[in-house]
Amino acid sequence: MNLDLTGKTALVGGSTQGIGRATAIELALLGANVVLIARNEEALGATLNELDTRQGQTHRYLVADFSQPGAVQTAITQHLQQYPDVHILINNTGGPAGGPLIDAKPEEFIQTFHNHLLNNQTLVQAVVPAMKQAGYGRIVNIISTSVKQPIVGLGVSNTIRGAVAQWAKTLSLELGKYGITVNNVLPSYTRTARLDAVLAMRAKSSGKTEEEVAAQMESEIPIGRFATAEEVAAAAAFLCTPAAASISGINIPVDGGKTGSL
Repeated sequence: MNLDLTGKTALVGGSTQGIGRATAIELALLGANVVLIARNEEALGATLNELDTRQGQTHRYLVADFSQPGAVQTAITQHLQQYPDVHILINNTGGPAGGPLIDAKPEEFIQTFHNHLLNNQTLVQAVVPAMKQAGYGRIVNIISTSVKQPIVGLGVSNTIRGAVAQWAKTLSLELGKYGITVNNVLPSYTRTARLDAVLAMRAKSSGKTEEEVAAQMESEIPIGRFATAEEVAAAAAFLCTPAAASISGINIPVDGGKTGSL
């Protein structure tokens, strides 16, 4: 099985923590040159130092706040002027605050739409020309199992994640003929800062401790535990390899079997 990404360059969003960071590390282990993009320059530098270079790779980072789409546009445009080759794009950024959908304000939807779908579109439009020229492209979107089964208490996230999934499926139909695949990885409860926030929210609303909430949630997962960021990253990284060339337009849950649909 060909998992070798030597000579390929990957742009990884939200890559200073959680799933984004784990994916960047995994892609570097497979031989890719990695370009990190996130808002915290100190954290970017720390992550950069963790990336494997035993295969002679060169890694870089871009500073951009995903809550400001103009900043993302500027950062990627300037980068590509100097380093035009990108073969892999990992679209990933943090989700919005939780809460009932009925209480959500219009501006919450707008901001989340900007953070996720519009930034994804900006990055795709920037890197697809180089992918077409190379005849090799992998676009992987880190979304959520809410695409298949809405998650209680994450109303805004559920809404926008669904839009991103439809956007990705449409792109897969348009780009396949150029050797570019587009897929979605759907994490469920994963040991990240995002999960910590969900546990705190549910503990507050239920009057239980976070440990009690976590135990209840884990009891609903067939494998009996939360996923790790590294396990989600492994799925994303596989989709970026030559071995995954015929996999496109699909959603891959990484949820321990929790999602109640095929």
